[in-house]
Amino acid sequence: MNNISLTKFGINPNFYVLLILVLPFETPAWLLLVSAFLMGISMDMFADTGGVNAASLLVVAFFRPLVLKILNPRDGYLPDSAPGVNHYGFLWFLKYSTILVFIHSLTYRLFLKFSFSDFFLSLYKAFISTILVLILIFLSQFLFGKKNN
Repeated sequence: MNNISLTKFGINPNFYVLLILVLPFETPAWLLLVSAFLMGISMDMFADTGGVNAASLLVVAFFRPLVLKILNPRDGYLPDSAPGVNHYGFLWFLKYSTILVFIHSLTYRLFLKFSFSDFFLSLYKAFISTILVLILIFLSQFLFGKKNN
């Protein structure tokens, strides 16, 4: 998706963040961080971005348990389940994914620029990128998500 530029500012949807979002709830924190780092560093090697993907995915992996705690359903999370539209509903997954995808998009843009100059342009790019990634995430959830029986 690095060659897909959807606006005049060159916003690329970073869809790979979905792989961190849908890991099971019981995933230990250390494994979550290691998985995020390995996935991010492999993306950096192919995209030649110098650690930006790894750093932004590590931030997402760090904040994921906090977001899950904040959005905890009244009955708690089902054992042996993973975040998804089919288990917890559209609205819950929309809140969960929007928060984490926006964190990823903003940190990605700030690490890429490595400056707070043009902060509002980075914020705009992060916002548009978040919308595009969320569309792709929900398409994948509805097309490939497991159905509840």
